[in-house]
Amino acid sequence: MKILVLNCGSSSVKYKLFDMAAGGNVIAAGGVEKIGLPDSCNVFKLADGSKKTLLRNMPTHTEAIAFIFEILTSSEYGAIKSMSEINAVGHRVVHGGEKFNKSVLITEEVLNQIEQCADMAPLHNPANIEGIRTIAKILPSVPQVAVFDTAFHQTMPKKAYMYAIPYSLYEIYGIRRYGFHGTSHRYVSARACEFLGIPVEGTKMITCHVGNGGSITAIKDGKSVDTTMGFTPLEGLMMGTRSGDIDAGAVTYLMNKNNLKPAEVSSLLNKQSGVQGITGGSSDMRDAQAAADGGNDRAKLAIDMYMYRWIKYIGAYTAALGGVDVIVLTGGVGENQAPLRKILVDNLAFLGIKLDEEANKCRGIERVISTPDSKVKVVIIPTDEELMIAQDTMNLL
Repeated sequence: MKILVLNCGSSSVKYKLFDMAAGGNVIAAGGVEKIGLPDSCNVFKLADGSKKTLLRNMPTHTEAIAFIFEILTSSEYGAIKSMSEINAVGHRVVHGGEKFNKSVLITEEVLNQIEQCADMAPLHNPANIEGIRTIAKILPSVPQVAVFDTAFHQTMPKKAYMYAIPYSLYEIYGIRRYGFHGTSHRYVSARACEFLGIPVEGTKMITCHVGNGGSITAIKDGKSVDTTMGFTPLEGLMMGTRSGDIDAGAVTYLMNKNNLKPAEVSSLLNKQSGVQGITGGSSDMRDAQAAADGGNDRAKLAIDMYMYRWIKYIGAYTAALGGVDVIVLTGGVGENQAPLRKILVDNLAFLGIKLDEEANKCRGIERVISTPDSKVKVVIIPTDEELMIAQDTMNLL
């Protein structure tokens, strides 16, 4: 069975083609970038591991997906001979609200329910929907599956997901904590237990998906019991361009002082804040680290703030879980930035955690980086959301 996985963003489409009969091997991967801009392009991997970039004007996701199929079946770059080899398509869908607590086969009714959640993820759900509808036109007989970022967190208890605002606002508008990165947290938590040879049941785990976007999840017996992102992906950790936690009073104060409209304040908090807002430059933690090493005080402050929230939430979730057995690190920062991992673990010494300095000298591999006598295991597990989507798709079919 060959399964195509699509992740349609606001101006991009990432894709991977899996051969599930060959153990889930990736036989094609790439991404269309800058949809709607003059320099839109398809960047994909060749058989030798190198990358190829092809420019083409792609005003919408429809043209982008058509171009992806053209590449997948081309005589020069293709991984398959015809589109008939694709048995199913799995889609990442960001927001499923309270309607979906697991992956589902897409029907017109399901699609209508996804559309009803669009105003809670205006940058993502409309693009996800366009991807689904485009596949339905190009491959009308091929089944499609929706895998929701929010689904894994539907096991949170009410005390964790409710906000302390009038209850009627939850009843009318569904305002509550939903959480995101659920597919990643589900994958790395299950894989960590497998990698460490420990049972899911009885394990208290904190998973840290930390990169340009970031969230932390408290997991007990394999189920999410709390997570840092909320009604939208804005809440929680400081991120590349997102503010994370901020007093709502400060938001209304800024709106009044600067006559900001809702869309403007949303842009301020989602696209102009975080690491970029503090440094005044790049949103990338690698750039911030390099600037801090060069003596840039604002870059140092950005790193201090970024790490402080990471450490603080692990402490909070240790309390919420009544202890912790395993801390999992994933995402761009968690998988690749050894200096920041060291800062994290050194600040968690009060939990009896000890860092293995040599083991920490790695990037993007599965590895335990705590010492054998550490009271809590700290493990790097590179995330693979696309594989999780492919597996869900195959299992549903």
